[in-house]
Amino acid sequence: MSATATATRPTRLLQPEVLAGLANLELVARAVVEGFLIGLHRSPRFGFSQEFAEYRAYAEGDDPRFIDWNVYARTDRAYIKRFLGETNSHLIILLDASASMGIATQNISKLRYGQFLAASLAYLASKQHDAVGTLIFDDQTRAYRPPSSRAGNLSGVLHTIDAAEPAGGTNLDHSFQYFQQQVTRRGLVAVISDFYCDPDEMIAGVRPLAFQGQDVILFQILDPGELKPKITESTLLEDVETGEAVEVSPKFMREQYPERIRAHIRALKDAAAGIGADHVLLNTAEPLDQPLRNYLLFRERRR
Repeated sequence: MSATATATRPTRLLQPEVLAGLANLELVARAVVEGFLIGLHRSPRFGFSQEFAEYRAYAEGDDPRFIDWNVYARTDRAYIKRFLGETNSHLIILLDASASMGIATQNISKLRYGQFLAASLAYLASKQHDAVGTLIFDDQTRAYRPPSSRAGNLSGVLHTIDAAEPAGGTNLDHSFQYFQQQVTRRGLVAVISDFYCDPDEMIAGVRPLAFQGQDVILFQILDPGELKPKITESTLLEDVETGEAVEVSPKFMREQYPERIRAHIRALKDAAAGIGADHVLLNTAEPLDQPLRNYLLFRERRR
């Protein structure tokens, strides 16, 4: 195999159109994370060193696979081996499954891309021994799986993510309130959505999470047709969540729409920064390596 082929294979594994051909979401997550790790320089900065660091006392919810049974036999106390880069944190993934997430002008919808990302984050977090949970929402909370690092939990999380179907409107506030009621321990929160909402309303929902001590990263997923629409004649556009329709001209889409979408993205980014949250813009035509890098850097800054 040539050096060029070896170098390009990991990147190709991260392409959405390649992932769409895999049989199930667990295979997608494994392919993405393993392809990502192949291309990632192994650095303690990213928390992948498996060099032994120290012991800590076993706590409920820890994976018993990491108990040092030799120590237990000598002391009758359960201790977990910790490794460099292992923080015993937890990650909750909030995935938007509203109707607008079903939009796809190319090979893959925003929701499917979001599912690929959510599954990859869950798989990556589990490799770092973090507890992982997920919440699926539209205008209601549709499914919730609490964070856990127990054996078998990852498969349950992936199944919950895979079962999401686009429907309904978007109500971030309702889902975030539900989240606050269920999760009190401080951790990492990844929100995956197209954020077709007023930035002030979004922040009103996210701010209580930040005040609760959660570290929040917002992954905004947009379709290429939303970022750079190609409309050559007057077109009737319908909001799939509200049913409202508006006629737009090619001139509007060429001259005014680009600035409006950029302004909306800027407003979301600025609003997120105002409460200490990260904002990452994603295009469904692009590979998944960059959002995974963003997540690792986000995680490391909050250790």
